[in-house]
Amino acid sequence: METIKINEEFIRLDNLMKFSGMCNSGGRAKYLIQNGEVKLNGEVCTMRGKKIRPGDKVEYQNRMIEVTADATP
Repeated sequence: METIKINEEFIRLDNLMKFSGMCNSGGRAKYLIQNGEVKLNGEVCTMRGKKIRPGDKVEYQNRMIEVTADATP
């Protein structure tokens, strides 16, 4: 499992996928999410604008990312 640190309250699911390198563009992320290919905390999520917060886990093609809070001020 990989870890991605965010310094905001949340990141949108499509932006997380692009930022983490799970896909190469926001358009591709939107397509994958809307087609039910992405899981959030073990369940399929089809909402591309879903707010992902620290503690959430996103999975796509056997790659799992856990979002954590960046404690750096």
